[in-house]
Amino acid sequence: MFMQKRKWHITFTLAILLCIIFSSFALAKPSETKRTKTHSKTKNVIVFVGDGMGPSAREAIRLATVGMSDNLEMNKMPYTGNIHTSSTSVVTDSAAAGTAMATGVKTYNGAIGVDANQKAVKSVLEYAHQAGKATGLVTTSQITDATPAAFGSHVLNRKQQSEIADQYLTKSKVDVLLGGGEDFWYPTGQAGAYPDHPSEDPSEVSKGTKGNLVKKAEKLGYKYVTNQEQLMNQSNKKVLGLFANEEMFQQNPEGQGDIYNPSVPLPTMTKKAIDTLSKNKKGFFLMVEEEAIDEMAHADNANLTIKSGQQLDKSVKVAKDYAKKHPDTLVLVLADHETGGLTVETDDSTDESGDGLSKEDGPFQVAHSDQKFMVDWTTGGHSAVDVPITAIGKNAHLFKGTYENTYIHDALLKAMGIR
Repeated sequence: MFMQKRKWHITFTLAILLCIIFSSFALAKPSETKRTKTHSKTKNVIVFVGDGMGPSAREAIRLATVGMSDNLEMNKMPYTGNIHTSSTSVVTDSAAAGTAMATGVKTYNGAIGVDANQKAVKSVLEYAHQAGKATGLVTTSQITDATPAAFGSHVLNRKQQSEIADQYLTKSKVDVLLGGGEDFWYPTGQAGAYPDHPSEDPSEVSKGTKGNLVKKAEKLGYKYVTNQEQLMNQSNKKVLGLFANEEMFQQNPEGQGDIYNPSVPLPTMTKKAIDTLSKNKKGFFLMVEEEAIDEMAHADNANLTIKSGQQLDKSVKVAKDYAKKHPDTLVLVLADHETGGLTVETDDSTDESGDGLSKEDGPFQVAHSDQKFMVDWTTGGHSAVDVPITAIGKNAHLFKGTYENTYIHDALLKAMGIR
């Protein structure tokens, strides 16, 4: 009798314990599932493109800015990778490289948002827009130049910049557009805020082929701004800011004056773009490009390659500060390709070098040090070397390793849970 009671007591106790365990699991499971689902997606994405910024350019910028014992903001990220940059050719241009990263397909040099068969391919920015997110493009080049164009348009040739501008407004419907290139938004003979034939470059002149696109933008709800004060004072959700005839700098060989001096600095444009886009409760996608790294490297101008790279790094700091307060944000820093065949060398007068544009530049002071370094060049064009990528924030782990440039598109969609 005692044994039967004891047995019954043990069985009853075990039954109660199992009920408690299963009840707790049943109650916890929906909450855990919801939490996993909610926090598995990246809400905000900020992609920085240092156009032409290969590994040695990144190192030259680091040495001149913080020295040998510290790191740039773009390097202070927990995940790193390497990107193969070739298009359908061994050496890519910015159009094909931008298209690969934006759409996930390889294409021919000069192509914008189309594959090798000239068929339009949807970009990650367009997917983000379709998912209800705000979108933005920021650059120190023409806002219709190759890299931003690849994220928001589809044309057979990168030179079709007025068509690209029109597609921003009517097809991809990008919310924030900040950069240069006013000349492609106004028809021939109709100058905008920036006069035709400016003294710094008389060849710059309005040359739009799609009518007055500024007026069209305003009718579509964009606030149009032409200087820093106007940009900072506006609060509209849709902004078109054009701050130069063409690029927001002048490409000249070293020694011909300080020609990197954008009227609105890249960090300022970056912060305003983030502030504007972050009003969208579903999040945002933003691409920010520093074009002058590439342009100055084409001119084998190390001084301004470094200077523009420093502005990119300050812009990265702006994004990282935002991401600290918004942990569902992903920040990437990468390049589309390398330009100039740049090499960092010792300050040695006996070292062999080229002549003309490819002659060594320097010496440059290593920050916080009595040491110096030289920059040498092997080309005035692009090279096919791998370029580094660094990542921080939500789902940044997806970007470690070595992969093709098309993987950027795939991983971004995965991070945002879009496809």
